[in-house]
Amino acid sequence: MMGNNLPSQREAIDLCKSNNIKRMRLYDPNQAALEALRNSGIELMLGVPNSDLQNIATNNDIAIQWVQKNVLNFYPSVKIKYIAVGNEVNPVGGSSQFAKFVLPAIQNIYQAIRAKNLHDQIKVSTAIDMTMIGTSYPPSKGSFRSDVRSYLDPIIGYLVYANAPLFANIYSYFSYKDNPKDISLQYALFTSPNVVVWDGSRGYQNLFDALLDSLHAAIDNTGIGFVKVVVSESGWPSDGGFATTYDNARVYLDNLIRHVKGGTPMRSGPIETYIFGLFDENQKNPELEKHFGVFYPNKQKKYPFGFQGKIDGTNLFNVSFPLKSDI
Repeated sequence: MMGNNLPSQREAIDLCKSNNIKRMRLYDPNQAALEALRNSGIELMLGVPNSDLQNIATNNDIAIQWVQKNVLNFYPSVKIKYIAVGNEVNPVGGSSQFAKFVLPAIQNIYQAIRAKNLHDQIKVSTAIDMTMIGTSYPPSKGSFRSDVRSYLDPIIGYLVYANAPLFANIYSYFSYKDNPKDISLQYALFTSPNVVVWDGSRGYQNLFDALLDSLHAAIDNTGIGFVKVVVSESGWPSDGGFATTYDNARVYLDNLIRHVKGGTPMRSGPIETYIFGLFDENQKNPELEKHFGVFYPNKQKKYPFGFQGKIDGTNLFNVSFPLKSDI
């Protein structure tokens, strides 16, 4: 909601329904949005803001109250599928003050969900960004930075135990922007006509697959166990910075929607993916952060394509709906 010209929560939910968007991510438990989601049929990834992590981690009663107020009061009329406890918390980055609270907050929320026997229906995890990866090339050699392992390994252990996925915000745009000498725009936009990177017998034609598989490999290379990855954000800004044209954003998003039906060279099967974001947000900074929306604030579609990657009638494309995003 980081805009002063955006539709109401109910209008936003209605817009998603009318565009056949079947899943959504909320970054905080905005009560008006949760009310508007009742009986919508939209599956929800519900966020615990970073600012709430310490209280939830250190006081089990607060975790129980949070789950009662924001989950049990709405479920199952709101189809809450995931709870994302923290967004892009990094023990060595600007959010390092939150790091020690992430796993205990996850565990307290999980126990409150489990006490109601909903732990198979509602999975509890956290969303990371790709700065956690130390080695990403070639993808099969993917590994986490040594200085984040003490933070991430116990989280991965919990995810194995709880049979929950790891959420990852994966942006080909930022990888390309930071290294345009070595990464071609075609590779970033899914438009390379041929394999660009060979990794043993696996061929990579796009950067998204290479980034996602480097994360798959990094998880595998911890030796802790198998964890699925859900892509909790991906997008491309249409203005405001390097390579942020309307056409680049249109091509990236259109190709992403088609592509995630099919899996990566390392992992077959559809990739559950959330596009960032629903609306352009005019109160964000820097400038390019204002231009990630797939809709304009007047509810007009920015791009001509639809929002369904379909296999057997299953919607695999989803729009994330930023509410007070931590990004």
